[in-house]
Amino acid sequence: MTRLDQRYPPSFSDDASVIATDRHGQRAHRDAITHNDRFERKLWSPRPGVWCMVGNGLSNQTFVEGPQGLIAIDTGECIEEMAHALAAVRQHSASPIAAVIYTHFHYVGGTQAVLPFVKTADGGELPIWGHQRIVANRLRMSAEVSGAAARGMAHQFGIFLPTQGPDGLVGTGLGQAYRRPDHAPYTPGFLPPTHSFEAATEATIAGLRVVMTPAPSDCDDSITIWFPELGLCVNNMVWPTLFNVFPIRGEEYRDPRVLLAGLDHIRGLQADYLLGAHGPPLSGKGAIMAEVTAYRDSIQFMWDQTVRGINKGLTLGELCDSVKLPAVFARSYFTSQYYGVVEHHVRQIHNGLRGWFDGDESTLFPLPPQERATRLVAGFGGADAVRSQAEQALADDDLRWALELSAWLVQSDASATARVDAGSQPDRARLATVLRAIGQRTTAANIRNWCLTRALDLEGKLDLNRFRRHRFSPSDVLASPPEAFVHTLRVILDPGEQVGLHLRNGIAAITDGTQAQLAIELDLPTWANILSGKVRMSEAMASGEVKAIGDSARILALLACFDHPSLGL
Repeated sequence: MTRLDQRYPPSFSDDASVIATDRHGQRAHRDAITHNDRFERKLWSPRPGVWCMVGNGLSNQTFVEGPQGLIAIDTGECIEEMAHALAAVRQHSASPIAAVIYTHFHYVGGTQAVLPFVKTADGGELPIWGHQRIVANRLRMSAEVSGAAARGMAHQFGIFLPTQGPDGLVGTGLGQAYRRPDHAPYTPGFLPPTHSFEAATEATIAGLRVVMTPAPSDCDDSITIWFPELGLCVNNMVWPTLFNVFPIRGEEYRDPRVLLAGLDHIRGLQADYLLGAHGPPLSGKGAIMAEVTAYRDSIQFMWDQTVRGINKGLTLGELCDSVKLPAVFARSYFTSQYYGVVEHHVRQIHNGLRGWFDGDESTLFPLPPQERATRLVAGFGGADAVRSQAEQALADDDLRWALELSAWLVQSDASATARVDAGSQPDRARLATVLRAIGQRTTAANIRNWCLTRALDLEGKLDLNRFRRHRFSPSDVLASPPEAFVHTLRVILDPGEQVGLHLRNGIAAITDGTQAQLAIELDLPTWANILSGKVRMSEAMASGEVKAIGDSARILALLACFDHPSLGL
């Protein structure tokens, strides 16, 4: 067995010569700019009767023509996005929409755009096929973790980066933007599946035989769609970049072992055409087999070598330093670091398999971050000495060390109540400079977008405070059962108050309300307006939109225990 070639490109380069300038003045790694060009907005037609809209947003919209009409696969983030895709395919087919299939819950927000084009075989409602967990997953992301989810997406997808200049957006790694400006105001238009399933399902849809197989990837409701008569596979597993085991926005664990089973299923189909939720189509059995095989092998390599290192007793830092993909995987953009980076995926595999403790004794009972940073700065000879070393590391393009030293200086600010506001302006500016340098020298869109968004935040050029509190979307509240967002209040309870709801022992226990001593009555639109911050509870009670049952002052005092500005006194 020969030694593996370790020349796979690093997650970011200490060599500033990799930086290039894009057409609107954006400064980024030259390979990141080249990769972004793959997502030019274009309607692809890999074979007659099949169209795939790429570059219309973060995801693709695919259309497959059968004897009874078009099957639309995924509908984007909003009605406007899907309407643009429909207009493009209308230039090639006048067939009505016969059905919709969702590959997973992420890109299902524009379905209502298809309704004017619907014609079903039996004259009934539009058939919408998808995994049974789609609705629950949408609710999970919009309710309990909505604050963190929104903040993570803003950073990862560079939603608030400018369109021009050095910090301008250079894609998302999976598309040119999360949402295109010409799709504003981004009207939500989700419709739930009418045909849901959790096991492999075969059906005749629009006159075509369709096999839908659960294939967990970045979510547990992902499916692979196979049209055997067309030799066509549509999937959410083979992305136009190395698979993101860890998304920097934060997500539940994506187990590589499960991914491998789904990828082997795709290999076994021997498809002539492979279309994905992202990126241009692939055609030809040989090309598809080669790319999918390398793709699944890159994931297995990260898993196998991380597990090997864990068994050898390596710590997280040692694992990240030792597990590097061989150069063979850098030959294709499908297995290159244009979205996330290998060292982050290694960390996530460790945490998903073994948890956070890696055997490093110093992590058993660490000091609070601010105190640790203060002691480190003092141990280095004081803040001025650390600043001097940070400046020298930056000048030497020693970006990892410059990042750590600059972060200490910000974290050691004893006057700050939260890390996001910590640090003097010069120290925050230095940290922003390091982050900007990393962002310009990485091929990974996730990392560039996160670093530049945080840099602008540190410099006071972006106000992201609204993403540091729990946020509720009115459309999500209106589309969900009333109890869903009432029960979500339990995760924003400030445990410092001793009250009852059933509030007990610092938690809010879910009940059906039948034994409640205090209650309120209101309609769902009013509840949505309160949770989304459009009106305060006290104002709604004063106007009569909310009726208090019991002592209204006690009700308001109780609701003020929740960490939400509209519920406070």
